[in-house]
Amino acid sequence: MSEAAQNLLDILNLETIEMNLFRARNEHARMGRLFGGQVLAQCLRAASNTVDGRLPHSLHAYFLRPGDPSVPILCDVERIRDGKSFTTRRVVAIQHGRAIFNMDASFQVDETGFTHGDPMPNVPSAESLEDDRVLAERNSDPKSPWGFMARFERPFETRSVYQDGRERSERERYWNPVWIRFRDKVPADDQGLAHCLLAYASDMGLVSSAIMPHMGRTDRSKLQTASLDHSLWFHRPFNVEDWILFVRRTTTAVGSRGMNHAEFFDRNGNLIASAAQEGLMRMVDPKRKSGKRAQAESEKSAEQEQTGE
Repeated sequence: MSEAAQNLLDILNLETIEMNLFRARNEHARMGRLFGGQVLAQCLRAASNTVDGRLPHSLHAYFLRPGDPSVPILCDVERIRDGKSFTTRRVVAIQHGRAIFNMDASFQVDETGFTHGDPMPNVPSAESLEDDRVLAERNSDPKSPWGFMARFERPFETRSVYQDGRERSERERYWNPVWIRFRDKVPADDQGLAHCLLAYASDMGLVSSAIMPHMGRTDRSKLQTASLDHSLWFHRPFNVEDWILFVRRTTTAVGSRGMNHAEFFDRNGNLIASAAQEGLMRMVDPKRKSGKRAQAESEKSAEQEQTGE
């Protein structure tokens, strides 16, 4: 049993305060602020708690303020619509009386219809790759691509396709595929929980994808990044306890913003989910910050290539 995975399951067990109002606890935050994927997953769980018998098929969210790991989150759900086929919910995450995150989520009855899907990229299998955490712990070189957060256990095991740290071609710099697998068991009768766990994983390393084309040419200590918005679509049933290929890629960067996309494939090559996210990419002068804040952001930038908070 994984302590990090069990902790994530625990904090997705929300406390009901009142009808449509839930309280959520936080993960341990090593960088002084909440991981956006945690808030995303908890708000999807809050919305799911107000829906009977339907699974989410899409969500669209904005990260408004950094989350404070020292206080709980209030998830305020608004029941927008309950239709014959679709259910819509709006959720606002609140701390210190202010919104830190908002999300619209849509749920659908189980239906059949046309089926097609892009093929999975041809990459090495998860079994042929080594655990990212093991690689990070073995490599103490400060210039290593394995960053600060990669050395800590997280709820998902990750095995990156690019593991050797070699110089990539210009085209290879635009994508970063990684195999992911949840480290604990998920109740078979709670598919809604599995969707929340995949929502959590969908924010892992996505914002830093737009940095990849500039690796080796950018002073990461002067780079400030943050997720701005996030969209996620669920296409097919999946098993988070089995390996899922998380293909993170970037298409453009402009105006201090980077555009990122992701596809999730099961081990049989089925496209199970898609994501899109725009993130802040801003060059700043660390000399203008306090020593403690500059050090924290420097450590954060070092770990973003592999994990991306």
